Amino acid sequence: MIDRTRPVFLSGHRGMVGSALVRRFEAAGFERVLTATRRDMDLRDQHQVDAWFEENRPAYVVHAAGTVGGIHANRSRPADFLYDNLMIHATVLHAAHRTGVDKLLYLGSSCIYPRDCPQPIREEYLLTGPLEATNEAYAIAKIAGLKSCSAYRQQHGSNFISAMPTNLYGTNDNFDLANSHVLPALIRKFHDCRLAAEASGAPGEVTVWGSGRPRREFLHVDDLADACLYLMDHYDGESTINVGTGEDLTIADLVDLVRQAVYPEATVSYDASMPDGTPRKLLDVSKLTSLGWKAQTALSAGIPATYAWFLDHVENADAVRGVAAT
Repeated sequence: MIDRTRPVFLSGHRGMVGSALVRRFEAAGFERVLTATRRDMDLRDQHQVDAWFEENRPAYVVHAAGTVGGIHANRSRPADFLYDNLMIHATVLHAAHRTGVDKLLYLGSSCIYPRDCPQPIREEYLLTGPLEATNEAYAIAKIAGLKSCSAYRQQHGSNFISAMPTNLYGTNDNFDLANSHVLPALIRKFHDCRLAAEASGAPGEVTVWGSGRPRREFLHVDDLADACLYLMDHYDGESTINVGTGEDLTIADLVDLVRQAVYPEATVSYDASMPDGTPRKLLDVSKLTSLGWKAQTALSAGIPATYAWFLDHVENADAVRGVAAT
């Protein structure tokens, strides 16, 4: 186990993954959990990152920061996704090497794998085929990050490891329809539909992009945070490690779960003119399971809990902003 008395830097602490990491590491008894805002340093600026690492000297790093978004955001801003994520991993890994960080965990994304690779996806399928076009820029940046971990290990002996989470959801997710991922976007759509139906008295309908046939795997962000701590304590290998549940479902089945949790009376239609993305994306998690870790949160429990958080935080905040604007 890594030393709970030494400083650990958790990048991206204001995001869904980073905030979950803070909760988990603090609960595990870490005495010095380090975080940094954009005012403290721009992670795309090597000089600022070097200065922050020199001053704070973290012993451990879990690198979760990045520019993220769903299909719409990836398609409309590919240059931003490529540049930001290339720079964010390059500066942090270089500063961690220069200041002698004992161990670093880099978080990638399951979109690094080829669009049509065999299912479930094993770690060795990386770079065996073309990427999904709708998020190619983001995937290329993430591949560069995990390959950078291998390069630092090879050239400098750095204990840099990497993990590839599946699709995530949960506390502190992004529910903005313009750039959110599929599960929080569905929660927002059904919620808005319920409000509109209550106001008008007319039945509500939600339109979902695509056919509903693609299959996806979803992991609660608190489970990911727990897996990250477990890997920091128990894994030092060069091979990247998939993090997921090992189970998937169709988008149509996911839509029904969200509908039942948010607005059961809604009807659903599918816009087949919009892209489906990758047909299936299920991770093989046998390597992580063999290390002794397994996800605990079922979708049937995680989705209602996420909607409850949305109501307490996002919906209430929207209402407050609306009052302030009038």
